[in-house]
Amino acid sequence: MIDLPFLKSATRQLAGLDISSSSVKLVELSGGDKGAYKVERYAIEPLPRDAVVDGNIASLEPVTEAIKRALRRFGGGVKNVAVALPSSSVITKKVILPAGMRETEMEFAVEGEANQYIPFALDEVNLDFQEIGPAASSPGDVEVLIAASRKDKVEDRVAVAQAAGLKAVIVDVESLATESALELVSAQLPQRGRDQVIALVDVGATVLTVTMFRNGQSIYSREQAFGGNQLTQDISRQYGMSFEEAEAAKRTGSLPDNYARDLMRPFMDSLALEVSRALQFFFTSTPYNQVDHVVLAGGCAVMPGLGEIVGARTQVDTIIANPFASMTLGSKLRPKALLADAPSLMVACGLALRRFDA
Repeated sequence: MIDLPFLKSATRQLAGLDISSSSVKLVELSGGDKGAYKVERYAIEPLPRDAVVDGNIASLEPVTEAIKRALRRFGGGVKNVAVALPSSSVITKKVILPAGMRETEMEFAVEGEANQYIPFALDEVNLDFQEIGPAASSPGDVEVLIAASRKDKVEDRVAVAQAAGLKAVIVDVESLATESALELVSAQLPQRGRDQVIALVDVGATVLTVTMFRNGQSIYSREQAFGGNQLTQDISRQYGMSFEEAEAAKRTGSLPDNYARDLMRPFMDSLALEVSRALQFFFTSTPYNQVDHVVLAGGCAVMPGLGEIVGARTQVDTIIANPFASMTLGSKLRPKALLADAPSLMVACGLALRRFDA
């Protein structure tokens, strides 16, 4: 029943493969002692529109071809990858179990717990668990994270990796991979973000996700239908381009002089308003009344001046996510390019970190 390594330890050679709705991203890290990581290489390849819809791979071939292009840019040498499922495809639940259980006993207990929370037959899902640590509220017990997803969701990710000549040795959850990368970003904050509320704002192609963290734990999450595709559609209409041409022009910056004033600035103002609204929802639905930092991630995060606009609207210290800030870079990497791409590489970075799991 527990037959796929959702959360298990990694292998010595591993790259993170993030398949999002707009692109595939590959990241490979190496490292020595004390978390001294090095970015060996990375690649981003755009996907055709509707190849991945709502986190589901709708068309296998274009995704496979994009991964193959990314691998060619990598220069080969990668066989094992960690991939991730969107959080919407995974049911996660933390449960309390007695400490000291043998692996087989814990598997049996997890399956019993899972039956209560999973609205499918257990033979239709991939199920895994990971012991987090001692239960704070229950001495002598441990906290265990259970993760489950329908088998077809898992098999799609495994199959597309295999079609590109790769082996998916770990299937993670995007939110958990992001948490791993956020730890690296939080280390750049005052007091390393300790006892502070950090709002991670991930602006994807179609969805804006705001997740609140405190001391590495997610305490609130909200999704809103807002993303970079809206700006692409505006560009398409304004300049008479196809969606694909507009997306390419947005990425390369090859747009008329009035673009920044007429389209980009109103989009950034709207984005800042969405973030401000998400913070208000957080305050009204939780005991918290303060956010200490906003961290902007996703492809839109590097739009010039966005951090300042969001910071002014929310009145919260705002930074652009860069999980690679304290890492050394491989000789072939261009620091300026990596800085621009870093906010969109959070999931891929978190997946690549699985290589160093104990």
